[in-house]
Amino acid sequence: MSSVGTLHLWKAGIVGGGWAGLVVAVVGVVGTLGAALLTQNRADRTKRLELQAAAEQRREERLHAEALLQAEQAEARRREGLELRRRCYIGLNTASRQFLTAMTNYLHALRHDVDEDVDASLAQLETSRSAYRDSYSEAQMIVPRPVLDASGVAKTRLNTAYGKIKQLGPSLSGRTAELQALEDELHQKVWPYVGEQKGAMRADLGVESAD
Repeated sequence: MSSVGTLHLWKAGIVGGGWAGLVVAVVGVVGTLGAALLTQNRADRTKRLELQAAAEQRREERLHAEALLQAEQAEARRREGLELRRRCYIGLNTASRQFLTAMTNYLHALRHDVDEDVDASLAQLETSRSAYRDSYSEAQMIVPRPVLDASGVAKTRLNTAYGKIKQLGPSLSGRTAELQALEDELHQKVWPYVGEQKGAMRADLGVESAD
């Protein structure tokens, strides 16, 4: 009951003056309490919204930090893989060329037909072949398919040349023309594929290929 209604009742003689004042006071208190409760509800709702917003912001920041960490870890793995392949490529490229050079040197030693030079060149050839075989075995576990394909072709050419030189070389000792023909075959049928192997490696590393 409002204070205005109470006043009307009092004028009508229904409510006495004392009661009228009490009713007005009660209505005032109720109004004050209602306003306070409404204000408190609004404040609570605002606080909940602020807490929810703060929690959402923390969640987004956590997700962002996790995404950054994952990206950093992925980049670190990419760099590590790239460095691992780079070292493998250096080793395989060097071993391939040294193997091929050792075959050429062995042919040169046979051409001059000096036993000591032939024996030393043959020993170096076997050492180079062993080093190449180890490097190629490592590459098989690391390199991507395009590089492995190119390396496989180079390996076939190198091993075929090695087998032919080991078989025919000693019988051609001192025979310049035949030994020169074998050396020319190395340059024509083996070196280009070792170069293609290197080109595939450089392409994988993002380096412009060059001989």
